[in-house]
Amino acid sequence: MPITNVDLGEGVVIFHDGLVNLYGCTIGAHTRIGPFVEIQKNARIGESCKISSHSFICEGVVIEDEVMIAHGVMFTNGLLPQATNPDGSLQVDGDWELAPTLIRRRASIGSNATIIGGVTVGVEALVGAGAVVTRDVPDFAIVAGVPARVIGDVREARKRRGAEPGNILNSQRGTVS
Repeated sequence: MPITNVDLGEGVVIFHDGLVNLYGCTIGAHTRIGPFVEIQKNARIGESCKISSHSFICEGVVIEDEVMIAHGVMFTNGLLPQATNPDGSLQVDGDWELAPTLIRRRASIGSNATIIGGVTVGVEALVGAGAVVTRDVPDFAIVAGVPARVIGDVREARKRRGAEPGNILNSQRGTVS
């Protein structure tokens, strides 16, 4: 798979460069990219991020610094997708409206989550595994479910666990409350 016309920051690690599809995107310094990841044109990844295997980051997605994207995360970028135009011709660039998505600094997106185009996931927010995010997620919120709903606050979870910032996991089982 190709790596074409990509602006790579210093110290970017692509674990298997033959197993990614990166084109026309920007990837910040010290970010790590797992295998079977696609990052499309005009997507921007910040510094010190982790993009895990089998994730899809489409055009219009901006991911700020220190964000964790777990395995199999999917982004969308159109709110009313169609394959064809009214005349039956296949849609191409410019035939549809791009819905930009923003993932703020230090957010974490759990495995197999889907982020619908046009939303913002707040600073240090946590999106649970398998969640479908259809609307904005506030800073520090923990969201889960389909559709994703706020179920907690990472700052409160850290206090309950006595955890350091960036780690709200239960020390016994790795669960989030």
